Amino acid sequence: MTKVTKFFSDIMIELRKASWPWDPKERGFKKYKELTDSTVVVFIAMILLAAFVSAWDLLMIGVMKLLTGS
Repeated sequence: MTKVTKFFSDIMIELRKASWPWDPKERGFKKYKELTDSTVVVFIAMILLAAFVSAWDLLMIGVMKLLTGS
């Protein structure tokens, strides 16, 4: 049980060292502006990557159909 206690104690120590992406003086959703902006950027990047991979896949399917005569 002492290993588990030490583990959680170490976690708390490391979390206190972390720098969080918000200003502690801000209140409400303004506090998380950087976090929400970063999340939106990640979602947009995922959508663009999915569109690129899908388009490339469709192109390659077309090329393979032309090459194999199917």
